[in-house]
Amino acid sequence: MDGLLDTTLAHLRALVSFDTRNPPRAIGTGGIFDYLRAQLPGFDVEVTDHGAGAVSLLAVRGNPALLFNVHLDTVPDSPQWSASPFELRVTADRAIGLGACDIKGAAAGLLAATNASNGDMALLLTTDEEGADPRCVRAFLESHSTYSNVIVAEPTRCRAVLAHRGIQSVRVRFEGRAGHASAAQKPTDSALHQAVRWGAAALDFAESRSKENFGGLHGMRFNLGRIEGGIKANMIAPDAQLRFGMRPLPSVDMDGLLEDLRRLVEPEPAEFEETFRGPPLPADAANAELRLRDARALAEALNITPGEPVDFWTEAALFSQAGCTTFVYGPGDIAQAHSADEWVALADLQTAARMYLHIVEKSS
Repeated sequence: MDGLLDTTLAHLRALVSFDTRNPPRAIGTGGIFDYLRAQLPGFDVEVTDHGAGAVSLLAVRGNPALLFNVHLDTVPDSPQWSASPFELRVTADRAIGLGACDIKGAAAGLLAATNASNGDMALLLTTDEEGADPRCVRAFLESHSTYSNVIVAEPTRCRAVLAHRGIQSVRVRFEGRAGHASAAQKPTDSALHQAVRWGAAALDFAESRSKENFGGLHGMRFNLGRIEGGIKANMIAPDAQLRFGMRPLPSVDMDGLLEDLRRLVEPEPAEFEETFRGPPLPADAANAELRLRDARALAEALNITPGEPVDFWTEAALFSQAGCTTFVYGPGDIAQAHSADEWVALADLQTAARMYLHIVEKSS
């Protein structure tokens, strides 16, 4: 091992020891943030409590034009862990611990890079990425507009991910009229019949878009997640609710997509509510190809090899939506994220830490 990897592992051991599971997101401004403050001498450090366990730390040294962002929260552990998830285990080729891959390994590499260089650097650490309530990055973007270039850390096997899908979660409610199920029914009578009819039409709609593509991504991901309603088999259902999720391409108008789905069948749903939206990367559908070229140019200028686009969502999309040239880069493979005995390859940790140091030195 070289010295930079040794330092990265020392930081990772400390970071993994802090419980930052989300949920329950019982995270305050002490604990892991006390540790981080102590590792950032020479930085102007600002810690902000956004409520409900969402805490961010912005550390700035000098006058950097590029911002690194990484989240410190993890998913909950599971009973399948073979040892304590909060104690880092290092083998010949991997580091095992909760969040080691997603994505405290990147945070550790960034801390190692800060202490190996005196170059200009900006680092935003957050604790709310794994939940459906992203406060930290949104609040940062509302109050800071000085960074035109952003690198967001997620497990990408040390490749620059320039594009990924958006994400939309939607709740749909249908209204019918209760009655005896022995009689003939009109299409509007049963709320459950409406829900099933709409769901079948939505699946056909998603399939009809399978040939659309953007930057190596193909089609729309669509999932009917839950249908509930009705009372019993011999009663016409007076109400029903359906929840679905979809992941559109960066070139798709997300508002237009919702409207197309709402109008799929008659009668239209009684309610059609988007409960969560994450824009794609790049986020500007009308100029997606141009924004993709800008991100590629930034990655190549930093000597980072571009990788394939991914289906999973990241907060890089929020920075892109704010007008920043953004890509995703970090150690680890998404296949190990959120798994029992989660691990990151030592080779990836070493590569990422060296790259972070290279970027800081190159940008100074």
